[in-house]
Amino acid sequence: MTQIIQLLASNPLLLLFSVIGLGYLVGSARVFGFSLGVSAVLFVGLAFGALDPALALPEYVYVIGLVLFVYAVGLQSGPGFFASFGRRGMKLNLVAVGILLAGAVAALLVGRLAGLPGAEIAGLFCGALTNTPALAATVETLKQLTAGQSGPEVSALLARPVVAFGLAYPFGVLGVLLAFWAFSRLFRIDFAREEAERRRSAGGGAIESRTYRVSNPGLFGLSVKQAMGLLTEPGFVLSRVRQGDRLGVALPDTRLAEGDLVVAVGILDSLVRARMLFGEECTEHLPAVQPAGITYRRIFVSSREVVGRTVAQIQLERFHATITRLRRGDADFVPSPDTVLELGDRVRVVAPAEDLERVSKYFGDSIRALSETDFLSLSLGIVLGVLLGMVPLPLPKGMTFHLGFAGGPLIMALILGRLERTGPVTWGLPFEANLVLRQLGLVFFLAGVGTRAGQGFAGTFANGGALVIAVGAAITTVVAVGGILAGYRFLKLPMSAVMGMVSAMHTQPACLAFATQHSGNDMPNEWYASVYPASMIAKILLAQVLVTVLFRL
Repeated sequence: MTQIIQLLASNPLLLLFSVIGLGYLVGSARVFGFSLGVSAVLFVGLAFGALDPALALPEYVYVIGLVLFVYAVGLQSGPGFFASFGRRGMKLNLVAVGILLAGAVAALLVGRLAGLPGAEIAGLFCGALTNTPALAATVETLKQLTAGQSGPEVSALLARPVVAFGLAYPFGVLGVLLAFWAFSRLFRIDFAREEAERRRSAGGGAIESRTYRVSNPGLFGLSVKQAMGLLTEPGFVLSRVRQGDRLGVALPDTRLAEGDLVVAVGILDSLVRARMLFGEECTEHLPAVQPAGITYRRIFVSSREVVGRTVAQIQLERFHATITRLRRGDADFVPSPDTVLELGDRVRVVAPAEDLERVSKYFGDSIRALSETDFLSLSLGIVLGVLLGMVPLPLPKGMTFHLGFAGGPLIMALILGRLERTGPVTWGLPFEANLVLRQLGLVFFLAGVGTRAGQGFAGTFANGGALVIAVGAAITTVVAVGGILAGYRFLKLPMSAVMGMVSAMHTQPACLAFATQHSGNDMPNEWYASVYPASMIAKILLAQVLVTVLFRL
């Protein structure tokens, strides 16, 4: 055993991938229907670190992993994050901050009842909610409160929140995972149904095509663009139009006349609106491939000239073409004129056969190009995010805090993800590349932070830390259960979204990874990004207030 420990300790790369590999093996095991998934990498890391202090990965491993993870999440979630503020953002963030405030009050009350020192209670609050920046702010506040003092007592005081943080941190992760699993069973959540309903409401259900005869007098003489503009949210697109014996692509400037046949493409709910608009459904079906030369093709979006632009901005009518469907990841939906195209999208284009080659070249249609990640924009975005995290932000009484390696890259990625492109620079990543980068960053973070926390956790637990762990577990439970009940019962959110929200309240990538894997959809990521910035800042402020109040009591 000694030789194995020495081998791993002298080879950080070997240690890193041993932890990751064993973590995936442990995470795949199911006990009573529950599995840790990728989160098991953290607990395997804790076990390695507890085995020997030499089995601690360098700090830069988990820092790099954290930056890659939050940056990838932010890029993917940017558009949804900013769009959320008009509908739910303010209420959602107020609820999250309110629950975190309740967690701080619980830490104060339970900690005092247990007779714990104030510095330990503040560290428990940070550890139970797994927020390292809040711990750093706590230690810095203690330094300011003890300014001018020195000696072993002060050193011990500054160490108290760090030790308490290490004790509370593991259950701060595991407790949330158990809450997700338990409430999913208690409420009998059907994640597949939740995702289907979300796609349906977003226009992403089963897509069909129907033929309609133009019999609404209000449409006679109007262009396709004018007719579609009569509906606030059509949810469907027109693919083809037959006028007399002539069949063509339904372009924005195509004029409609009485008796024209149009083919609408969309989900069933939107096709009901199409029937109401055009007048009547026609049993005669216009095939997708016509002798007249109208056909369709699935095309990969790989050209950076197209990426980041909306469907309306690319002006496909100059090619006598139109987009009827878009596939992103595993989801098909009908795009609107405002839909922004991303690298790796697959669009179904209807056009005259002689124009399809030009359309394909315009979109790029290259799988190889998709695999060539733009590391210039990736590196530039991360640099901007790290610099943002280094900026000192002012607090009352001359104190400051930093967004750090987690907050800075995430906020910058949210902004860049929303912008999509700046001049010639495309900020987005292909969907598949984003997933790989996100997963790689996550396992690096979990392995790094686990091995570094393992020894401290084992030592403090052996020296009577059970009470401290129990208080930390109570804080974790208050926030996790409160968040789940508030999100699911009060805000009426799908459980997938609730798990993303609670993961953000705990600012914990491991919980987000479990939520995403457990739900089988990408909804947790969007809601994580919506709540994370406010939650992180709130916890930093609450930790500083908590340690200041307790220090003076």
